[in-house]
Amino acid sequence: MYWLFIATLFSFGFVQLFKGSQRRGEYAPVVVTANYITLSLALGTYLVMTGHWAVDANILKVGISIGITFISAMLMMTHALTLAGVSPVVTAFRLSMLLPVALGVWIWSEPISFLQLVGIALAIIALVLMTQHSPNAQHKHGTKIFIVILIVFLIQGIAMTCMRWVHYAGLDAQRLNVLMFIGTTAGLLGSIFVLMRRKPIQKKDVQVGIGIGLYNAIALSITLTALSMFPGTIYFPVVGCSVVLLDNLFAHFYWKEHLARPAMAGVGLAVFAIILVM
Repeated sequence: MYWLFIATLFSFGFVQLFKGSQRRGEYAPVVVTANYITLSLALGTYLVMTGHWAVDANILKVGISIGITFISAMLMMTHALTLAGVSPVVTAFRLSMLLPVALGVWIWSEPISFLQLVGIALAIIALVLMTQHSPNAQHKHGTKIFIVILIVFLIQGIAMTCMRWVHYAGLDAQRLNVLMFIGTTAGLLGSIFVLMRRKPIQKKDVQVGIGIGLYNAIALSITLTALSMFPGTIYFPVVGCSVVLLDNLFAHFYWKEHLARPAMAGVGLAVFAIILVM
């Protein structure tokens, strides 16, 4: 369980870095793009210097596919936040863990027990509770908003499923090479998006993205290592729910955000759900 714990901590740190960037008002597409470009360059340099550089059709196929889903998920979520409230978008983003769990059982016949199913069901309830708006928050409704939120759910779920694909593609030993091409693809597509928007690129946004990218190179490497050891039916519910739990507690004690009663109940329920899934 050591790697699950480490993966949770690094995923939580990644969330906090982006939350800090958002609070400072930095332009998310530039930060995200700089993050992926830096990740790619850092891993590429490491692989060349250590003599572990490798590339073949399988690595390219998996890396490029995941890179497309990664940048699509991040940009779609950023866009969704401008249309809908934070709570429904974040909830959809978090609940997307259901997709890799379900697809893992269906496509790769990953093991799942009755207690794990109960734990996953409780995790869903906990995630919904922990991502509720305060009573005064503004909500937007309508078909367009629902479709946007559904797309966030699907793209993020597909992105996480693709991460699991690395293991079943037999690329655990080459996971850093795959990760480098993930960053390269996401960085190139993100750059095209930023240039098309024709918005001035701020030096501060790029610098923050570089810092996050260096951190993310380590965080995603740990994620792929953990996914090489644990089935998605354990990894995604445990890490996904744990990160949201830590995020809520950190928001309450560090960011001084009010933790509503439903969120407090969700924290308690999440702990119980994690125990069942493990």
